[in-house]
Amino acid sequence: MAELKENTARIIEVTAKDLPLHCPTPDMVAWNSHPRVFLPVAKNGGEALCPYCGTRYKLTGPLPHGHH
Repeated sequence: MAELKENTARIIEVTAKDLPLHCPTPDMVAWNSHPRVFLPVAKNGGEALCPYCGTRYKLTGPLPHGHH
């Protein structure tokens, strides 16, 4: 079983395998800390900010084919 992460990081790096991206992510301890919101990180220049908790997500690496 994967270790759960605390929902306290303010900047989280994500990769193409994490798309479509939503916050909170399933591997966070407080996965139900606020309503799930999908974040358009690929369309926003590789960054997205969660409107509920303020966590900033940064996309690293290339996008998979089919994502715009």
